[in-house]
Amino acid sequence: MIKGIAASAGIAVSKVFKLQHPVLNIEKVDSDASVELKRLEDALELTKNDIRIIKEKAVGKLSDEELAIFDAHLMVAEDPEFIGQIQEIINSESVNADYATNQVATMFIGMFEGMDDPYFKERAADIKDVTYRMMCHILKLQIPDLSAIDHEVVIVAEDLTPSDTAQLDRRYVKGFVTEIGGRTSHSAIMARSLEIPAVVGAGKLLDTVNHDDEIILDALSGVVIFNPTAQQKEEYTQKGAEFMAHKESLKVLKDAKSETTDGHHVELAGNIGTPNDVDGVLNNGGEGIGLYRTEFLYMDAAELPNEEDQYIAYKKVLEIMAPRRVVVRTLDIGGDKELPYLKFPHEMNPFLGYRAIRLCLDRTDIFRTQVRALLRASVHGTLSIMFPMIATIQEFRDAKAIVEDEKKNLSKEGVEFSDSIELGMMVEIPAAAVLADQFAKEADFFSIGTNDLIQYSMAADRMNEKVSYLYQPYSPSILRLVKMTIDGAHKEGKWCGMCGEMAGDEKAIPLLLGLGLDEFSMSASSILEARSIVRSLSYGEMKELADKALNLPTTEDVLALLDATLNK
Repeated sequence: MIKGIAASAGIAVSKVFKLQHPVLNIEKVDSDASVELKRLEDALELTKNDIRIIKEKAVGKLSDEELAIFDAHLMVAEDPEFIGQIQEIINSESVNADYATNQVATMFIGMFEGMDDPYFKERAADIKDVTYRMMCHILKLQIPDLSAIDHEVVIVAEDLTPSDTAQLDRRYVKGFVTEIGGRTSHSAIMARSLEIPAVVGAGKLLDTVNHDDEIILDALSGVVIFNPTAQQKEEYTQKGAEFMAHKESLKVLKDAKSETTDGHHVELAGNIGTPNDVDGVLNNGGEGIGLYRTEFLYMDAAELPNEEDQYIAYKKVLEIMAPRRVVVRTLDIGGDKELPYLKFPHEMNPFLGYRAIRLCLDRTDIFRTQVRALLRASVHGTLSIMFPMIATIQEFRDAKAIVEDEKKNLSKEGVEFSDSIELGMMVEIPAAAVLADQFAKEADFFSIGTNDLIQYSMAADRMNEKVSYLYQPYSPSILRLVKMTIDGAHKEGKWCGMCGEMAGDEKAIPLLLGLGLDEFSMSASSILEARSIVRSLSYGEMKELADKALNLPTTEDVLALLDATLNK
């Protein structure tokens, strides 16, 4: 029995498909530059064609947000600076194309892996994926075609790239287990979207497993069993049937109230990246949109999206969701989230640098365009605007002042906008959580971004395996910051939500309920399970549970309390 991280719920009892990619043996070889440039050019064309085909196959299986990964891959393969550096090494050193590609890729991967933002750490995975494919084509090595799998299997691999995951056919691929990775890796996120059971970070597997071995994948508890007994297969087959029956039973809760046994109501909303993601939220009974990540509008464009393009996107979401609330996060990009058409300064630690609201308050031309589009769209539904990465009261005031200024400009132009738009902020910087009672005098609402709040608070990069143990959502210190934020909002009669990973965590929901959280925003596929949990709990009892947790010294103590209380 091997223990890993349960990344996408489900159970599979099947045969092993051992995925092993070609090993690249790259050495520096003196060569004719013109010949190597042609090898590079041919490999690039094959790589770009591969990416387009993979994306086409994935349409209908993945959301627009996830399909955008392949647009990012194409951008890597077409990036003149990236490709230009490879060509420069070939020309200046007269070396083989695969060596030059590997040199430049290693430099870029190291740069991205050194960044603190999980989103842009994943850009390192994108570069690895694209450049591995390029080098395979240069060396004329065959890349495994997972779309050709035509019988039921569980894939066992060191890791799955976005390209790998997008090719999986749910009819045949019943799950996968990887040696490395975490819940926020591309493969894990896409597995949840495809609803394929997945266990990641399970340690060394490939050396001990053979193709066609029998396997049990328990992606509810993160357990993997190779060559199980007949009794184990029977036990887990039954467990898998019960899980599917439970999943089916949740559908009756689509239109049910998100209300505890003692009548306390909370709002369960969805996180989206594009207008096309809205259907998933509604189909799963979402009561609103708690986070609309507008950066995908910018990432999917060849230049800054204009006011009209943004207006159309925001209008579509607001109309579909009306009268439900839609919380739109203003542009959260910059620093380590670069756009190819915008120049950003080089920074030693971009995650703590020029990004999000800091960029917007400096590049007010970009910010004002987005604000105008949002204000115009506001007449089509219930809009709340949220500013990311607010650290000081003055930042919030400055952002709010720009909104008020654009309202005046639109009024002069005779353009209508709603007079009931809420202006709120992300609480993802500890300084904002500590000063929540003062921020609540200025903001209409808070939304807690736990992914960043935890990393900032613990000074730990959760994607760094050496310090990942410090990424502790259940740490009493984090719970106190969450409580401080919620209490600060409630003191001023404001509501407080959460849009980070923790909001959809089944184990965290009872605690967050007890802490007084008003709105939980999560991936669409998590909403019905969250509603089931909320409806099974007593708000009064969860308040007592949360009070006890706040006064414990360690994460382990909090988890033990949860197990003892909830598993009676």
